[in-house]
Amino acid sequence: MPKLTGSAPVVLVRDVRAAANYYADKLGFKDCTFYGDPPYFCIARRDGLAVMLALADAAVIKPYWQVVKGTWNLYLWVDDADALYVEYQASGAIIDYELSVKPYGVKEFGVRDLDGHDIGIGQILTR
Repeated sequence: MPKLTGSAPVVLVRDVRAAANYYADKLGFKDCTFYGDPPYFCIARRDGLAVMLALADAAVIKPYWQVVKGTWNLYLWVDDADALYVEYQASGAIIDYELSVKPYGVKEFGVRDLDGHDIGIGQILTR
């Protein structure tokens, strides 16, 4: 049986270059491959993960939290939420909600990108 080996969410953005710069400079997704001139698509990578940034009309971009309260566009699992939180604070990432332990056993915080998409970041706590 074939095995799934990864996942790459697609995020709709108003400006591919500006979004890629934010993902690189603020969130550490520094390995960026652009498509088109001017770019209409980008794959940004960090630690073996990829996020795809696709150009869209601003009028059609609607972050999920505006559709369903508390819903992220992306959720990233991390092995050290404390360290990543400090990194993102230092980089100037837009912190959406502070680091805390959630009732579902995850140490979690959130950031927001330039198009308003929420990105949840969580570390599963051992019991």
